Amino acid sequence: MTVEPGQVAPDFTLPTDGGGTLSLRELRGKKVVLYFYPKDDTSGCTAQACAFRDALPDFSAVDAVVVGVSKDSVRRHDNFKRKYELPFTLASDVDGEVCAAYGTWVEKSMYGRKYMGIERSTFLIDEEGTLRQVWRKVKVPGHVEEVLKAAQDL
Repeated sequence: MTVEPGQVAPDFTLPTDGGGTLSLRELRGKKVVLYFYPKDDTSGCTAQACAFRDALPDFSAVDAVVVGVSKDSVRRHDNFKRKYELPFTLASDVDGEVCAAYGTWVEKSMYGRKYMGIERSTFLIDEEGTLRQVWRKVKVPGHVEEVLKAAQDL
């Protein structure tokens, strides 16, 4: 399954860091930057999370919230947030249902070996819950700035 700009963003409720839960519908009225990443505390994922962390005041200025999603456990998210002082929510999609709904659970290939994993992807959702922009196969350098520009232009 895949989702495209103009569609209503698939709703979800997931456990989050700190023992909480987050439903997408609870964020109506705000812009949402929903980003999917492969694994806590790996080099690319850490660089991406820290870039969002550093730009969070700029996202807040345009009434946008940032939410990171991976299949890591809540405990791993707690450790990752603490280690890098991440001030935004990390949601745990252990069973992969939300990854599947957004089309980020894909076949990948490394050194000729095929396996399933999360494709680094970001979704910009407007205040009414509609997908406005989708980035797939994200390369970390410059990505956060591109997402911020799109959020500012909404």
